[in-house]
Amino acid sequence: MAIPYYHVDAFTGELFAGNPAGVCILSAFPADSTMQKIAVENRHSNTAFVVARADGDFDLRWFTPKVEDDLCGHATLASAYVLALRKHNVWPLHFHTRSGILTVAQDAAAQGKDSFEMDFPAMPPQPCETPAGLLPALGLKDHGLKAALVMQSRDYLVVVDRAEQVRALSPDFAALAKLDIGISGAIVSAPGEGDVDYVCRFFAPAVGIDEDPATGSIHCTLAPYWAGRLGKDKDKETFRARQLSARGGYVQCTIGDRVKIAGRARLYLHGTLEL
Repeated sequence: MAIPYYHVDAFTGELFAGNPAGVCILSAFPADSTMQKIAVENRHSNTAFVVARADGDFDLRWFTPKVEDDLCGHATLASAYVLALRKHNVWPLHFHTRSGILTVAQDAAAQGKDSFEMDFPAMPPQPCETPAGLLPALGLKDHGLKAALVMQSRDYLVVVDRAEQVRALSPDFAALAKLDIGISGAIVSAPGEGDVDYVCRFFAPAVGIDEDPATGSIHCTLAPYWAGRLGKDKDKETFRARQLSARGGYVQCTIGDRVKIAGRARLYLHGTLEL
């Protein structure tokens, strides 16, 4: 079986930045075990598998190197970019996923055809008990932080005071992977600098992602939180966020009943998987 395969850098306009994703274009999904093996072989934080439906929509599934994911932003962005490269001409796209129908539009406000806006569910964080060992595993106590604001939605959200504290983190991934936090990961965020509203990093070693370079799904939680904290008007203002990983990533969001997440993508390579 020959599978068209694309390696795309998402949430960036430059190669070798943002978050790499694999995108496989299929006529039908192969066995789950086969998709999992492809994801393991790719070693990306997520590999997307896209199947066209008879109604013009698409089915979309995501696999990390360890599990099938329930929501992935950068691989969704990469999938939309690949369909644009393949001359798909009906927009917006509708992806049927484990998180419902996700809509992706070409971003008319941006120049070029590498920019897209995704419509994702809003997942505001709620107060929670801090899991034992979370802050030490993240390395926050190494920076003199004995306590931090910890909330939870799909993932845990840890809010600190300064962008530099986020940038300087050096987590203990082995300890973080052993924490009883289920499939979720840990977001660390702080107020931004300059024209950036907030900064973040994301760690999910339990599902095979020590640090995700540039993540879309976490803004389902971050955008509602920072909207409330910064007092911005919903549906009127754009939030600018930067992910402070080594590769880096830049995301723009607007928040209403759902979160619109905008970003760019670049093609690194296109080939064929022979199974």
